Amino acid sequence: MSRRFAHYAIAAIALVTLTLFASAAGAQDLDAPEQSEQREPPYEGQLLRLSEILGAVHYLRRLCESEEGSLWRDEMLGILDAESPSAVRRARIVDRFNRGFDSFRSVYRTCTPAAITAIDRYMDEGARIARDITARYGR
Repeated sequence: MSRRFAHYAIAAIALVTLTLFASAAGAQDLDAPEQSEQREPPYEGQLLRLSEILGAVHYLRRLCESEEGSLWRDEMLGILDAESPSAVRRARIVDRFNRGFDSFRSVYRTCTPAAITAIDRYMDEGARIARDITARYGR
């Protein structure tokens, strides 16, 4: 199991890192600084979902005794740094991360086969979202 987790972790980290570059590139394409505060990027829905996934994975991986520490939270902070969102948008992104974290914290107290399945599915979905954002909005 841990070998599979390591594989997923490496793939997800690489794809989330690519998302950082795609997000930064997408934010730079907006016409004026004022508009970047008002207009959401076209990948906003995907970014919110990715934030929720990162929160869930952050909780579940720690629950299942991975040795990643705050890796997934740090990835979320990296995305926030790359996006440089307005206060309102930042709060919305952070809320989605926290929602993902809290949704599993309210259900799982120990690592179970269902928790491991959730990790696998969320890693796959997060990687898919990261690939899509990178392919569509990256440079």
